[in-house]
Amino acid sequence: MKKCGFVAILGRPNVGKSTLLNQILGQKIVITTDKAQTTRKRIKGILTEDRGQIIFVDTPGVHRPLNKLGEFLLDEAKVAVPDADLVLFLVDGSEPAGKGDKWIVENILKQSKIPVVLVMNKVDKLKKTEKVEENLISYKTLFEENIPVVRISAKTGRNKDTLLSNIFKKLPEGDYLYPEDVVTEENMRSVAEEIIREKVLLNTQDEIPHSVAIKVERYEEKEDIDRIYATIFCEQKSQKGILIGKGGNLLKKIGTDARLELENIVEKKVFLGLEVKVEKDWRKKDKILKNFGYKSEKE
Repeated sequence: MKKCGFVAILGRPNVGKSTLLNQILGQKIVITTDKAQTTRKRIKGILTEDRGQIIFVDTPGVHRPLNKLGEFLLDEAKVAVPDADLVLFLVDGSEPAGKGDKWIVENILKQSKIPVVLVMNKVDKLKKTEKVEENLISYKTLFEENIPVVRISAKTGRNKDTLLSNIFKKLPEGDYLYPEDVVTEENMRSVAEEIIREKVLLNTQDEIPHSVAIKVERYEEKEDIDRIYATIFCEQKSQKGILIGKGGNLLKKIGTDARLELENIVEKKVFLGLEVKVEKDWRKKDKILKNFGYKSEKE
C-alpha cells in the first residue's frame, strides 16, 4: 500500500523553507528571496512518486507580529500544524538555537501531538564538525523527547533523499489525494501575483519590500497570449515614486522580469500591464488585507 499525507514546513524567517520545497519538487512553485516575509501565505506543493504522495505545506516564517499582516502570517503558520501528519521543523544549522526557535517549539510544536523531524539546513556553511554538533545539541534540548534529525542543504539538495525516506516512513497509508501530474493547487492569478511581488522584492530595498502588495485586477487567457493587468500597492507616496523609478525604468524592469518568468510557465506570450497605487497603512487594516487575499481561515 502506498503512503499519502500532509507535511507542514515550519521555521523562522529565511531558514530556507521555500527553497527546500522548490528543491524537493524539482521546480519553482514558491518565490524565494533573502528578505523576511517573502512567503505570506500557505502554499501546497505536491510530490508524487512510487512510494506515495506527499502534500507539503510551506508556511510564512514565524516571528513576532508587528501589525495586522504579521498577525495573519503567524496564523497561517499555526493553522498548518493541526492538519498535518508530520512537521518539518526547519532551522538554520549554521547557528545555535535562538529565542525564535524556542518560541516555535514551546508555543506551536509542543501544543500539538504531531510528530516532528528536525531539519538542519545550511550546515554546509560550517567548516568545523564540532560546531555543527554544538548547534545540533542546542536545538535538540528544546524538545523533551528524542526526535529524528536530518542535515541538509536546501540550496544544493544534499541529503534530500534521506529526508524524503524519513518522511515516507512516518506517513499513513492511503490513496492519492491529487492527480499524479499535479505539483501545486495554486491558480495562475495567484502565481502571477507572487512572481510580480518577487521581482519587486529583488529590485527594492529597506521598507519597500515589506510594504508592497500585488493584486491582479484582470487575467485574460487566450490561445496565443495571456493578458495580465495588475496593481502594485504601497503605503506611501514616496514609495510609489521609488517603485516607478526615473522615467519609469524600475517599473519597466520589474514588469519585464516578471513577464519573462510568466512566459516560461505558461509557454506562450504574456502581456503584463502594471500600475502603482498608494494604499496608506494597508498592513494595519483588516478590510484591506482581506481585499488583497490575506484572509484567515478562522474568520
